Amino acid sequence: MACEPVVIRDPADPRVADYTTLTDVALRRRTEPERGLFMAESSTVIRRAVDAGHRPRSFLMAPKWLEGMADVLGRFPDVPVYTGEDEVLESLTGYHLHRGALAAMERPALPDAATLLGAAGGNRGARRVAVLEDIVDHTNVGAIFRSAAGLGVDAVLVTPRCADPLYRRAIRVSMGTVFQVPWTRIEPWPAGIGVLRQAGFAVAGMTLGEGAITLDELAAEDHERLALVFGTEGHGLTPAADRMLDRRVTIPMMHGVDSLNVAASSAVAFYATR
Repeated sequence: MACEPVVIRDPADPRVADYTTLTDVALRRRTEPERGLFMAESSTVIRRAVDAGHRPRSFLMAPKWLEGMADVLGRFPDVPVYTGEDEVLESLTGYHLHRGALAAMERPALPDAATLLGAAGGNRGARRVAVLEDIVDHTNVGAIFRSAAGLGVDAVLVTPRCADPLYRRAIRVSMGTVFQVPWTRIEPWPAGIGVLRQAGFAVAGMTLGEGAITLDELAAEDHERLALVFGTEGHGLTPAADRMLDRRVTIPMMHGVDSLNVAASSAVAFYATR
């Protein structure tokens, strides 16, 4: 049985302090990792989070969503459920909760990269992984995770300066697939490429640089284990990472277009190497 909902009438109520001013700009300025929280937004995302084993700290939603979320709330009878009128919730969070519900979730401890590579992908470990180097746009990170989930990537590794996959916008854009694809931080970087090599991966970086092979040529090599590295939106791969690659790979462009957005290029690369 779910916890009896608590009606919030004052946006300043300290019981809902976790949800205060959850605009994307505000979230990026808050120390979520140190507080050990992340936000799951919408009934679909919350379901995917709890199905993946994540533990909610509390729920927040308008009264009309209580019935539709009853099965999820019932799984956590000791977790408080807060509700209130739309104007109170909007004043509290900083935006209209048109996606139905929010949950403040306990942030999980991340495994080291070597452990993740051995655990992901079944008994034989991960076979194909994505590495996100310094990608700072949360929309791109979320879109890459969605493509990774849909196209069968076993794991995602993010470098220390990469945007947090558990920010609200990244989770929302991914449609909750950040909870389906195993991921962790790979540190230090680019020295962490050594971890990939020790696990038997060929490390291929997507680049516009001269001397790169085409994506079709990479796919034809049919590597048993392949790590695809995607660089930052503006400058691509860092020179230090580029020097450590086994393969430099490009997607041939036409009609004067020099490149694809990193999220689009990741989807193309995942499909070509599936």
